[in-house]
Amino acid sequence: MTHIAVLGSTNMDLVTYVEKAPHRGETVTGREFRTIPGGKGANQAIAAARAGATVSMIGAVGNDGFGTRLRSTLEHSGVTTDHLRTIEGPSGTAHIVVDDEGGNAIVVIPGANGTVDHLAPGDEGLIASADALLLQLEIPLAAILAGARTARAHGVRTLLTPAPAQPLPPELLDATDLLVPNEHEAATLTGRSDPFAAGAALLDRVPRVVITLGAAGSVYLTRDAEPLAVPAPHVTAVDSTGAGDTYVGALAVALGEERPIREAMTWAATAAALSVQREGASASMPYRSEIEARYTS
Repeated sequence: MTHIAVLGSTNMDLVTYVEKAPHRGETVTGREFRTIPGGKGANQAIAAARAGATVSMIGAVGNDGFGTRLRSTLEHSGVTTDHLRTIEGPSGTAHIVVDDEGGNAIVVIPGANGTVDHLAPGDEGLIASADALLLQLEIPLAAILAGARTARAHGVRTLLTPAPAQPLPPELLDATDLLVPNEHEAATLTGRSDPFAAGAALLDRVPRVVITLGAAGSVYLTRDAEPLAVPAPHVTAVDSTGAGDTYVGALAVALGEERPIREAMTWAATAAALSVQREGASASMPYRSEIEARYTS
């Protein structure tokens, strides 16, 4: 089995469902509120584990009730949490509004994630033993850089999701094998709204890019081949929260299994399409059997 290490965030998602999200200064009545384990790191870990990989999580939770539930959720999904620290104070939270069209707006409070600013004893060995390292930007950049450098030193493939979008230091990009932004993040990083133009600009910094386009699918760009566009299955979205993380987790598994890039992207898109038809982030992520049942090459 593919072994994937994830260095990233764990959050409790505090999700409000409304017909239409409020404008600034407006108050609306929601119909439902849920607490759902999430965080981009934990989401990608759960997505990869459910898609069939052996997954280890590196990060931190608080010594509160949310932290207990976050750890339990990861373990129940098959993620190893030996390198998930427990610190004094609150766990991270994400405050999410989901409208009836499946769109969302999110405010993240780092909490325990803000303490993950270095690799703890044993983390380097774990990363070195993995086939791939998944990184995002919801923990301090110092830890992300340390993880990426460790992966590069040991020949471990690194996939970076540049979210929330922010300027990326050259040394991080130099240690990134595959950059996986969505179209908005790619535009923020390059100033170019067209995904192919944005991807071409990103190839000046990294060797390979996959840009996710939501319902429009995804595109792959590399320095030594023509761009590749892969459509997404047509589905009716209920909640898009966590869809991008589902895609990345499933993509990492497919690449670890040495599937061709088109097949890997199609398989990941199938996983993401299944997730948007369910509410929540980690709760919506499909298992390998579900992906295989819906996947068509």
